[in-house]
Amino acid sequence: MDGSVTHSTLDFLPTLAERKKSPIFRQYQALQSAEAVSWSVQYRMLERIGVGSQGDVWLADRLGSLGVSLRVALKFFSPRPYATTDLYLAEMTHTARVAIRIAEIQQDNLLDVHNFVESGGVQIMVMEWIDGFDLKHLTQPQVLSQVAGGAGKDRWDKINDVVATAGPQQVRFKPGVALAVLRECLAGLAQLHRRKIVHGDIKPSNVMLKRTGNAKMIDFGSAFDVNEQREMPAWTPRYVAPEVLETGRFEMNSDVASIGYVFLELLAGRVPFRSAQSREDLFKEKQTLHQRLETWLPRDVARDTELVELIRRMIHPDPAERFPSPADADLAEGGAASAQRRLVLGDLASEYANDIREWLRFVPPQEAQLAS
Repeated sequence: MDGSVTHSTLDFLPTLAERKKSPIFRQYQALQSAEAVSWSVQYRMLERIGVGSQGDVWLADRLGSLGVSLRVALKFFSPRPYATTDLYLAEMTHTARVAIRIAEIQQDNLLDVHNFVESGGVQIMVMEWIDGFDLKHLTQPQVLSQVAGGAGKDRWDKINDVVATAGPQQVRFKPGVALAVLRECLAGLAQLHRRKIVHGDIKPSNVMLKRTGNAKMIDFGSAFDVNEQREMPAWTPRYVAPEVLETGRFEMNSDVASIGYVFLELLAGRVPFRSAQSREDLFKEKQTLHQRLETWLPRDVARDTELVELIRRMIHPDPAERFPSPADADLAEGGAASAQRRLVLGDLASEYANDIREWLRFVPPQEAQLAS
C-alpha cells in the first residue's frame, strides 16, 4: 500500500438532512401532500391532418420539460353547426364524458383519448397520434401503383397476392387481410358496446392501420351512450345502418351494419351505394344489397358462401336479422373468427400483421382528408 486515501463518490454527497433543506426537495414534499397540482401545457401545431363536419384535426407536439415533447393529435370541435354557444357547450359536455369513458377502456384497437381541454371556450380533444394510414387512403388506386413502383418485384408479387390488389374501382383487400382488419375492429367495438357506447360514424376514414400492422378505430366525436342518444348526431349516410338513415336513431347493432359495409368495400374494391342520387335511393339500395351480394362481389369472394353469409348477416337491413353485437359478429357461429379459421385450415392464411407491415413500408405519406 502507498498510504494514499481513496474515497467513494457517496462520500461527497450531501446528507439527507442537508438535501431536505434544498428548495427543490421542499417543493417535492409539497407536491406529495397537495390536494391538487397544476402546470401549464403548450402544444406546438405542426400540420392539419383531417377536416370534417365537426371540426379539424391537427398533428401537434405536446411540449414537456427538459426539452422533450410528445406527438399527439388535437381535434378542434367547431361551434359552426350550433345556433348558440350554450348548445355547443351542452353537446360538447356529452362528447367529453363519452370520450373519457372510452379512454378508461384501454383496448388496443381503440384510439387512446388523453384528455378534453378548452381554449377560449373552444373544446379540444387530445388524442393519441397514430403512425399509419386510414383505409380510405389505402384503397386509393394511386397508392397501390406507388407501392408497386417502390417495393421491387418479389415484394410486390407477395403484396399483390396476399395483401391487396387492384379492384374494379379502387384497391381490393384479399379476404384474409380484410378479415384480420375486421376482427380487430370488432374487438374494439365489442368493448365500446359492453359499456353501452355506440361509435356512430364508422367508415373507411375512421379505421386506421398502424405501421405495426394493427387496426385502430378512431374519431369518437360522434360516439354516445345508447341510453342518451344525441340531439345532433354526425354520421355518414353511405355507411350508416338503414334504420338510422330512416329514423335518425341507432339500434345497439347499427355499428355492426356500418363495419359490415366497410368490410364489403374492402373485399369488393368498390364503394357501396355510389350510384344513389338521393337519401331515398340510398335507403332502397340498403334494403336490397344483402340479396345482391353474389353479383356485387368479385367472383373469387362470391364463391365463398360462408364469407358471403357473414357479410349478409352484418349488413342485413332488419336489425333483428343482423348479428346482435360486434362480439357475435366475431365469435358466434358463422362469424369472422370462424371464417378466419377456415383460411387457416385451408392453408390460405399468412402472418397478416407482418404482411401489412411490409405493405405499409412502401405507402406514401397521407395528406389531410376531407370528411366523406
